[in-house]
This record gives sequence, C-alpha cells and structure tokens, in this order.
Amino acid sequence: MYKNSRGRPGRVLAAVAVAQFVFALDMSVVNVALPAIRTDLGFAPLDLSWVVHVYALTFGGLLLLGGRASDLYGRRRLLLLGLAVFGLCSLGGGLAQEPWQLVAARAGQGVGAAAAAPAALAMLTTTFTEGPGRVRALGVWSATNAAGGALGVLAGGLLTEYASWRWVMLVNLPVVATALALLPAEVRPGEPVKPVRRERPDVLGAVLATAGIGLLVFGVVRTDVRGWGSPATLGTLAAAGALLAAFAVTEARTAAPLLRLGLLRSRWVAGANVLVFLAAAGQFTAFYFVSLYLQQVLGLGAAATGLAFLPFSAGLVAGTVFATRVVARRTPRAALVPGAVLAAAGLAWFALISPDGGFLTDVLGPSLVTSVGTGLVLAPVAAAGTTGMAAREAGMASGLLNSSRQLGGCVGLAALATVAAHRTGGATDPTALNDGYATGLAVTAGLFVLAALVAVAVLPRRRPEAPGLPDPLTPVAEGPAESSARNRAESRLEGTRS
Repeated sequence: MYKNSRGRPGRVLAAVAVAQFVFALDMSVVNVALPAIRTDLGFAPLDLSWVVHVYALTFGGLLLLGGRASDLYGRRRLLLLGLAVFGLCSLGGGLAQEPWQLVAARAGQGVGAAAAAPAALAMLTTTFTEGPGRVRALGVWSATNAAGGALGVLAGGLLTEYASWRWVMLVNLPVVATALALLPAEVRPGEPVKPVRRERPDVLGAVLATAGIGLLVFGVVRTDVRGWGSPATLGTLAAAGALLAAFAVTEARTAAPLLRLGLLRSRWVAGANVLVFLAAAGQFTAFYFVSLYLQQVLGLGAAATGLAFLPFSAGLVAGTVFATRVVARRTPRAALVPGAVLAAAGLAWFALISPDGGFLTDVLGPSLVTSVGTGLVLAPVAAAGTTGMAAREAGMASGLLNSSRQLGGCVGLAALATVAAHRTGGATDPTALNDGYATGLAVTAGLFVLAALVAVAVLPRRRPEAPGLPDPLTPVAEGPAESSARNRAESRLEGTRS
C-alpha cells in the first residue's frame, strides 16, 4: 500500500466490493422479473426488452468517459456521485407507474454505474500497489462482482415470486447505502480534489466514444427483432464503426486524450482487454442459456431457477479465492490459462444437456466446473489489465477494461442468441429449445478456448520490472502543465549555461 496513505485501505476495499456487487447484481436481477413487469405496467411485447437493453446501452457507452473523469476529478468523488445517481434511479424504478418511467430509471442506473464502476476499480489499483496486496484486493472485487451476477438470478426469482417485481429495483437501496457508509470520509494524499491538470477536457473524444459505443451496443442488442443482416442493423454497426474510427484518430492527435492509445501497446493491457471481452461473452451467454434451460425445458419456477444458481455462485467465489493465491506468487497468466481451459471444459459438458434431464444430472456438475474456471479468470484478468499502470491513468485503464467486459457480454449474448434461434428454427417445444441452448453453450466453450490462446500468445510471462510504474513499452503522455514546467526549467538551465 502507499506509505503516505492516511485512508483506510480495508474500508476502501469493502466499499468498492459492495458497490461492484450491486452493479453486477443489476445486470441479471431484472431478467427473471420481466414477465411480472410486463403484466403490471402494460409493456408492449417488443418494448419489454428495453428494460434490460437501456441499462447495457448507457452503462457500456459511458464507461470510458467515467474512467477518465475519475482520473481528472477524483475517484472518490465519481464513486459517490455514481452511487447516488444509481440509488435514486433504483428508487424511481421501484416506484414506476408507467413503462417509460421504468425505462428512464434503468437508463439512469446505467449512467450512475458508468461513473462509479471504473472509479471503484481505479481506487483499488491506487490504494494497493502491485503485488500480493493488490491481487488479494482484486480477488475480493472479482468475487463480489461474480457473486452479484450469479446471485442476481436468485434474488430476482425470490423477490418476484414472494414479494413483488418492484423489489428487484428497491433491493439496491440498502446495498448502495452500505457502500456509501463504508467509504472513508478522507481523501488519500494524491487523490485529486480538483482537476489534476489545467487541461481542457476531451469533449470531442467523449462525444465520439459515447456515440460510437452506444450505437454499437444498440445495433447488437436490437438484432433480436431486426436480425444481423437487416439494413437497419448493418447501417447502425457501420455508423458505430465510423464513429469509433474517428475517435481513434482524435485520441492520437489530442494532448489530453480520453483514452491514450499508447496503453494498447502494453501486452498486459491489450491481452487483458481481448481476454475479458471473450470471457464476458461466454459468461453472460452461459447465464442466459442455463437460466432458459431450467425454466423452458426443465419447467422450474423463478425461485427454483434462482436457487439452482447457488452452486454456480459458490464455484465462482472458490475459483476467485484460489486465483488470488496463484497470482500472488506468479503472474496473472498462471491462473488465466488453466482457468479458461477449465471453463471451456465445463461449458462443453453443459452442451450435453438433455430435454429429459434434471438439475443433478445436467446442471450441478457442469455448473461447478464452469464456475471454478470462470472464477480463476476474473481476478487475474483485472490484475493483468491494470499491471504497470501509472496512478494518474488508473481510471482510464479501468474504464477500458470495464468497457471491454460490457461490450463482450452484449455482443456475445446477441450473437449466440441468434445462433441458438437458428438451430431451434422457430420451434418452441422443449426438445427444439434444448438443441438451441446446447448449441449456444458449445460455442461459449469455444470462446473460452480462444481466451486461453490469447493468454498464452499475448500476455507476458513476467511482470514489468518496476511494479507500479508504466509498462516500458507504453510511453507516458505529457500533460500541458508538465510540458510547460519542463520548458521553463530548460529555459532557466539554458540561461545559466549562457
């Protein structure tokens, strides 16, 4: 830990873990409640999906901006602001009386999460220096992140069946209050209270990144009604690609970029972002198909489906705990490769599901293998994506990693849902549905195989020689204030020589 830190690292870790738990929880807690929401608020069938999609849209689209803002204006400040917005919008969603009110609340939740999530991860990487301490902290963060996603299915099922769908929104309030109460009141030395430099914000980069990522997510999530080959989808994706290309050009030329492209020259950063994209695509899609298999094929109710995910949650936590011990002694690569291979094996086992199966025969074993393997990936990939980062760019790196994860989940789920639907061929009987889900799960196994190959081929075998400093391959951008100070010093030195 930083020697000059007057804050409380334990409380920072607890606050960040609780915050990440509620953001992950909200990705899945609403899914099981959708039928009840449609009945109560009178959603049109095609509009109901926006309850899920709008959260992914605002969350994914604003993560880069949130990460950079945390570097400039303070991680604690952004975390507080994001949690407050998230909590207020959760309250608004729980009290919604019209469909548009719930959709607006979900959009606001995404905005709050996009501000707070990268700030939370950056707080960990600047509170704990590289080494066993940071690995353990990231292990806790990853375990709560994984548990939130898995337990969201359980919480959504129990709350919907025994209370009301409104509690899938209102349950966030005590969790947010806990995170706010745990966050230390004082600011760690070196944490910016005002902008860290007198530099103009990268407004153009922010607009291009937000619009580009937002259009990409929008185009992908709407393939459920328009199809991948439709003119609307192709046009949206082409526009997203053009905006992101313009963003890359802008970032290469601006003095204070939203995302310094030199970060991607680090093999740690580049490899971790590709890997987390693939792993998130596999993980999110597996959650989706297994949940549908339990309900549509095995005929379980919402609460029973949630309970069926408990072994998955336990395996995720166990895998994460073991990964922290491995990475504390070696590099993230040492856990990422076997973790991805194990997750692939578990998903290949899952692909053997049967329409005449049951929880004990078709779900329990693959759940444990897949979840332990996924847990072995989650903490190390966060450590890899922040290895060698300078403290002033921790938010930037965290925003990039979170964006890759969010985009992986959205793109993977949309693409593999299409694969499953093609396999099903429009039939709705349990046998046809089972075939579609099995095909989708087999493809997710392939995604984790690709993730293992990326870890082997891209990630270095050794850490950077100087922990806590930028990767030697990654040049550090010089801000205007630093450049001006250097020029003045050189002028004075030149005058002395004369």
